Amino acid sequence: MDERLKELRAKAMALPLEPGVYIMKNKDNEIIYIGKAKKLKNRVSQYFGSQNNHTDKVRRMVSQVKSFDYIITDSEFEALILECSLIKQNQPKYNILLKDDKGFSFVKITGGKWRKISYALQKDDESAEYIGPYTNGFYVKQAVEQANSIFKLPTCNRRFPEDFGKARPCLNYHIKLCQAPCTGKVKFSDYNESVEQALDFLKGTGKESVKKLTEEMYKASENMEFEKAAVLRDRINAIKKLSDKQKVIETKVKSQDVIAFFSDGNKACFEVFRFDEGKLKYREDYFVDPPDEGKKARAEFIMSFYNTKTDIPRFVTVDGEVDDKELIERFLSEKKGKRVYIAIPQRGQQKSLVDMCRQNAAERVAKTRGAVLGRELSVLEELKELLGLEVLPAYIESYDISNTAGNENVAGMVVFENGRPKKSAYRKFKIKTFAGQDDYGSMSEVLSRRFDEYMRLKDTEEEGFGRLPDLILLDGGTGQVNAVKPVLERYGLDIPLFGMVKDDKHRTRAIVSDKGEITINMNRRLFTFISSLQDEVHRFAIGYHRERRKKSQLGVSLTEIDGIGTERAKALLKHFRTVSNIKNAELEELKSAPKMNESAALSVYYHFRKKESEGEK
Repeated sequence: MDERLKELRAKAMALPLEPGVYIMKNKDNEIIYIGKAKKLKNRVSQYFGSQNNHTDKVRRMVSQVKSFDYIITDSEFEALILECSLIKQNQPKYNILLKDDKGFSFVKITGGKWRKISYALQKDDESAEYIGPYTNGFYVKQAVEQANSIFKLPTCNRRFPEDFGKARPCLNYHIKLCQAPCTGKVKFSDYNESVEQALDFLKGTGKESVKKLTEEMYKASENMEFEKAAVLRDRINAIKKLSDKQKVIETKVKSQDVIAFFSDGNKACFEVFRFDEGKLKYREDYFVDPPDEGKKARAEFIMSFYNTKTDIPRFVTVDGEVDDKELIERFLSEKKGKRVYIAIPQRGQQKSLVDMCRQNAAERVAKTRGAVLGRELSVLEELKELLGLEVLPAYIESYDISNTAGNENVAGMVVFENGRPKKSAYRKFKIKTFAGQDDYGSMSEVLSRRFDEYMRLKDTEEEGFGRLPDLILLDGGTGQVNAVKPVLERYGLDIPLFGMVKDDKHRTRAIVSDKGEITINMNRRLFTFISSLQDEVHRFAIGYHRERRKKSQLGVSLTEIDGIGTERAKALLKHFRTVSNIKNAELEELKSAPKMNESAALSVYYHFRKKESEGEK
């Protein structure tokens, strides 16, 4: 331990065992982290002890600490309030900070006679009219798209009346999403009425729009304007259909926020779903530095998220444990003036909402990784939590043994990268060190050969065996796991190792380690993923086994020919690829084949010709 850490630890050990807030500063006296503690001495001294127990983020923070201050409070709750206030004032580098870089959003109504409605991030047109600002761009953009669709307004760049009749109507007209004023056949009065109805829809609610449109529809019908009444009827039906569509994610809890978190180790994202009147009103996402642990990260995020908000819901539903849950509930309740609850659902509709929210967070992270899908990263995160892994299992290797009563004993290795099969990394193994059936010995041999290759290639950048997996899954139970564990120990490798076991009907049942079974059938997505991985490695291994057995059987049929032994049979098959090709080969071709002479070639040639003549007779 260097002198700086010794001095800081000595100062920390002198702190009182009372609640309070501690403030970490760097060499320039800048505040880089603010935290709270139930007992200041115990919490702060942990930072300056052994660095081996800290995460990379904490180690980076501690390496920059030159000094620290502290403030004693009367209670842990007061410490929480003070911590929240100080973080808001100082914006320390290593705290979770929610930077509001999304700006405001507007509904834009272009100037001129033939107005258009669009979504805008800023007021950049003096001739246009704007509705807003709104703090949630997702909600505004979605609402504008719905309004244009329901009232069949143009979203193209054509200008009216300048572009009347200059080009054919676009696809939106043909799929009945636009009136096509570009044809010059739409009356201005009808178009303007559609714009006004769309604005009413955006300014009000679906119910108000339906009520107003229904009154207009009846009025048009009474005036014998049946065509206009039919148009209004279609718009009413479109709004109702949209409302019905929203009920797919309607909840029994009228007002709540759903918060979920996802991290792949490099990027981390919090997703927030806001439900009002039981329906999804909008969603927001916030990228943060990958946190040390989920419980602490959720607590910091909730405090930071609601610190500046006044519209706090009665229920905050989260995807996992939260540090200081009771204290944060008290903080939110006092701010709202009503009791606020933090819920962690385990099943039912609320659990489904949390899963959907987490998958959206995973989708945001996935966008930073190219073609990876959020649902795949999300299921890997669930697998990480279930197995207690330290890192996301982005690179998984799975192994299976296949043989028939000990004959043609082979193994297959499949690789899943970012939740998808990576077929270029698949490998086949023929068991070499023994004959007969021994699945445990076979698995041990295969993994030994795999890591022999790793030791040979580890200093290169070669894909495949030159890369270590984040997780190994064996097709089998504790016997296979116990057979492979000594192999990892022998090579000094610390790779999570588990088996996949099936039930009597050959369906995936559980994941096993040397410590016992972990059931997976309660989690449908995880169950489906593990089942598909196990089926894939089984398919690959048994496919290789059948290929070997077929070649072996074909070789046996060739050895029935005079002068053709096992070696010559193998050489012929390797050269001609199939028995059919050997059968149809000319004599000169057979003579020139590897390990063949004139006598052997004649035997093969006349063997098949004799069979053909016998078949004709």
